Amino acid sequence: MSRIFGVAFSAVYPLYITKVERKGRTKDELDAVIRWVTGFDDEQLARHAGGTTTFREFFDEATLNPRADLVTGVICGIRVEEIEDPLMYRIRVLDKLVDELAKGRPLAKVLRADANCAHTTR
Repeated sequence: MSRIFGVAFSAVYPLYITKVERKGRTKDELDAVIRWVTGFDDEQLARHAGGTTTFREFFDEATLNPRADLVTGVICGIRVEEIEDPLMYRIRVLDKLVDELAKGRPLAKVLRADANCAHTTR
């Protein structure tokens, strides 16, 4: 089991905020990305961001966006689409989208808004 599975989401969330804000993006944009990936509403996201929920619990409660399979590329030296562990896959999809946001990609593209095909989820 990866150590990240037991890390509290609330410990990583401020790091995500710092990363995107340092690159001129906003917390609201970050939250939009997280809500897109997880299906959480503002209240659920705030509860996880301020609580002790581990990444495993966070994604156990989440409903992965059906378009998450459109997220491809390399994060931490690993191709997202080749990750076999379902939990690690979800974590890396989130990491990849946060990275894209921080790199200045338009929010609509980060959220795969212009894709027309249906995909299965893990």
